[in-house]
Parts: sequence; C-alpha cells; structure tokens
Amino acid sequence: MISSNKHLTLDLRSYSAETNRHQHDYHQLVLPVAGLLEMTVGHRAGKVSSQSAAIIAAGEDHGFAASDDNCFVVADIPAALAPELERLPAFIHLTPALIQYVGFLQLQLQQSNSATSQRQMLLLLIQLLHEQQNEPLNLDRRITTARRYLDEHYCEAVSLAQLASIANLSPRQLSQLFRQQLGMTPTQYLIEKRMQRAWQLLEQQSLSIQQVADATGYSNLAAFSDRFRKHFDIPPSYFRRFGK
Repeated sequence: MISSNKHLTLDLRSYSAETNRHQHDYHQLVLPVAGLLEMTVGHRAGKVSSQSAAIIAAGEDHGFAASDDNCFVVADIPAALAPELERLPAFIHLTPALIQYVGFLQLQLQQSNSATSQRQMLLLLIQLLHEQQNEPLNLDRRITTARRYLDEHYCEAVSLAQLASIANLSPRQLSQLFRQQLGMTPTQYLIEKRMQRAWQLLEQQSLSIQQVADATGYSNLAAFSDRFRKHFDIPPSYFRRFGK
C-alpha cells in the first residue's frame, strides 16, 4: 500500500528495534496483534500488548522499543478527520469488544490490501474507543445530517446553500459549526470524501481514470487529475503505470 501523510491508512506493521523520538502531523492508533511495544508518548510511558493500545495525537513527541516477534494494527489518520482523538488518553485498556474488533481488522487486512472499507472501519473503531472512555462523539444533529448527506451524495454537485437548507442552518452557521465539530469546512469534507473514494476505486483497477472521475463528482478529467495530485502528491495515472 502506498502511504502518504495526507492519506488515511490502516495496515499491519511490525517494529524491529528502538527508534528515536519523533512526531508526525497525523494521529496514529497502535493496536495489538502479537508481541509487545513499549512506548513513551509525551511524558507518559506505557505499552501496547494483548489488552492495551496507544493513541498518539498529531504533533505528539513519541518513541518506542519493540520485542523480537511483533505485529500491530496501525492506523494513520489525518488530524482534520478525527480531531476528537486528541481528547483520549495516550494508553488505554481494551475491552473484550474492542479486542474482538481488532481481531476482525487483522483478518480484513490479511485478506486484502484494498483501501475500500478503511474509512468505515476506522470510523467504527474511533466510535468504539470513545464509547469505552464514556465519551460519545455527540455531534450536533444538524451536523450529523449534513455529514450523512455528503457521505451519500459526494458524487453529486452539492452547494453550501443546498447543504445548509438540508441541515436547517444558514450557510454561515453551517460552516462555523461544521468546522468547530469536525475540524474542516463542508467543502473540505466533501473533497476529502471524494479523494478517499477515488483512491479506493483506482486501487481496485476495475475502472478507467475517467470512470473514477465521473464516480467521484468530476466530469472534467483534467480537474479531477489536478485535484488528486494536489491532495496526494501523485497523479491518478500512478495506479495504472505501476499496476497499483
């Protein structure tokens, strides 16, 4: 799988040795499959093992030392997509429900490297983490309505005025509340949704680039290619040229 700081990724990783402390501009979740990962996140020390996980907020200084045999489910999440992760502790104990879900993620990742369902799986994972900490997301129902509409109609032309009407808000109120609760504007969210879907479709190899553009709301191929390149730092043709 190609990785990018701008690209939401979910994969299985093994760590070979101790690393120097570092930080990155995206959130990271490290969940146990096998082995032990001793970590420091900021001034906190903890570990990722059979019943514990780590949540590293964007910009948080951290380092680790791994056991010889190890494997972890690791999610890299653009900070703007899940700003609420900053409120969770760096190390958490996993409930049986979360442990079972991590096992499900492992099986999914072993069966396929496709990014098709990554967003949905990660949204559920984040929801489960919040529920375990007794901290529901509690989005304003009007923002929930607007986000659901964008999730279902991202391939269509959606104006801010149209979305505001659906959410029963003024365009200005919608933009302010959407940014406050989700960390981005409705337009930014729509672009992110389209780009993630475009990546998924290109990775599947079943559609031409023009068909992917059409499926994600871009009738103009040049406009789609330009947006994709700006978003991921690679052109859509990368997937065809290298057989990705």
